[in-house]
Amino acid sequence: MTDKMTVADDVVVSIDYTLTLDDGTEIDTSRGQEPLAYLHGHGQLIPGLERELYGMEVGDSKKVSVAPADGYGDVDPNAVQLLSHDVFPDDLALEPGMRLQMATPEGHPLEAVVKEIRDEGVLLDFNHPLAGETLNFDVSIAALRPATDEELAHGHAHGAHGHGH
Repeated sequence: MTDKMTVADDVVVSIDYTLTLDDGTEIDTSRGQEPLAYLHGHGQLIPGLERELYGMEVGDSKKVSVAPADGYGDVDPNAVQLLSHDVFPDDLALEPGMRLQMATPEGHPLEAVVKEIRDEGVLLDFNHPLAGETLNFDVSIAALRPATDEELAHGHAHGAHGHGH
C-alpha cells in the first residue's frame, strides 16, 4: 500500500506541539512527554487548530496561528463580576492574579481569576485565561492510525497508558 495515511476525520492523530502567545509566552508543550493523541474530527482540539491539520502526514510540521474566534473566544466584559466577601471562606487569603476553582449554582466547575480586591467585594474574571489571545501552535505529526470502533463510539482516543479522563 503506497498511500500514506494523512490526518482525516476518524483518524487517531498523535501530535507533538508547543503553544505560544504572540508575545512569545509558552503556554503548553508536549516536549519531554508523550505526544498528545486525539481523535480527529470530533471536536477535541480547538476548531482553528483541527481544521489546519487535515491532510498532513507523519513527520510533517506546521505552524498554525489561531484567532480568538477559533480558539477560546474573545474576552467577554460580562464575565467580570464583583462578588461579596461573604462568598469566600474567611481563611482564604485572596490576592490579585490568584486562580480560584468555583462552581455555578448548577454545580458546573468554573475557573476565575481575582482581578482586584475592593472594600465592597472581590472582582473576578470568569473569562477563559486564553480568551482574546491569538494562539500560535508549532505542531508536528508523530503518529497516525485508524480509530477503533470503540474509540469512534466514545468519540475520543484511548491512550495506551491508561490515563483517565
